[in-house]
Amino acid sequence: MISLKKYIDALGSDPLRNCETEDEPLARVIVGYRNTLNEIGNCSMDACPGLGKDLKKHLGRLADGLTPQVSLKILEATEIDVRKQLQDWGERAAAHYRKKASEVKEILIVMAQTADSVGVRDVRCAQQINDVTTRLKTIANLEDLTEIRASIEKSAKDLKSSVDRMIEEGTAAIDRLRMEMTGFQTKLEEAEQIASSDSLTGLRSRLSVEGQIETRMMAARPFCIAILDIDEFKTVNDQYGHVVGDELLQMFSAELKSRCRSTDMVGRWGGDEFILLLDGEFSAAKGQIERIKEWVCGNYTVHGKSGPMKLRVDASIGLAGSRRGESMNALLARADAEMYRHKAASRAKAYQSGQ
Repeated sequence: MISLKKYIDALGSDPLRNCETEDEPLARVIVGYRNTLNEIGNCSMDACPGLGKDLKKHLGRLADGLTPQVSLKILEATEIDVRKQLQDWGERAAAHYRKKASEVKEILIVMAQTADSVGVRDVRCAQQINDVTTRLKTIANLEDLTEIRASIEKSAKDLKSSVDRMIEEGTAAIDRLRMEMTGFQTKLEEAEQIASSDSLTGLRSRLSVEGQIETRMMAARPFCIAILDIDEFKTVNDQYGHVVGDELLQMFSAELKSRCRSTDMVGRWGGDEFILLLDGEFSAAKGQIERIKEWVCGNYTVHGKSGPMKLRVDASIGLAGSRRGESMNALLARADAEMYRHKAASRAKAYQSGQ
């Protein structure tokens, strides 16, 4: 990927000052960067359909935020976000395909073993039945009724034994195969769970939450979504590094999930943004969100380079209730706008307090 920051530095002290049209050199680079992000998203869908949709949407969202008039701060934040998203997607995709390859190999081995055991059983039973058939043919040459009767009884006993063994071994083979397939079903469900989870926080992935939103919309049940953004999180990464930032995200995620009901869904929307999916009416969800905010905001102890340290965490939350006939994107846009309204109000309050 091209480094926008390096390119901007090479253009001079204030390259964005006169970047008003798409004819400017930097504007053309930004347009090219947007096209590249969208193309990477398309390629990720081809490379790994199960995980590519989430990456494509996130990169598309970043691309939409880049305009010829964009600020240098946003450009730098976008580049950091892109690198992190690509690294995370690459690790998840590699793990996904390694697991799939292992599962396919195990299934082939079980099928081969089952086929072999069935083949051995059929050969043995066929030999036993053939022996019985040969014995029955000799009855025609016997003259003593007692001997004929004894031969028929033995043949019938042997035939029953052979059939019973076939049934028993066939049932055992089916039971073994059923047990193996149950194990594979469990592994597939675990793989789906991994694919639907955020690798850093363990919360639901953005793609998984969007699927649940669509399900609720089709069911026409009332629900609400809340988008939560940690205030000034970039400052944490800039001052203390991404390792501390990741630790804070993990701790915050655990607190957030612990305060939600079992019926609620908690997901990581991307970066320092989270999304909550709450069943029920807006009024009930509003009260719950206020309680969650009161719980998750506060002091967190993280491990910095010089040892444990406390960081104050605040968050802005935007809540929106579902509306009949409304699209998912429109619902998300309302929650997002509400979140930014709260964030702007918090910044204004902090600015007034500082004066």
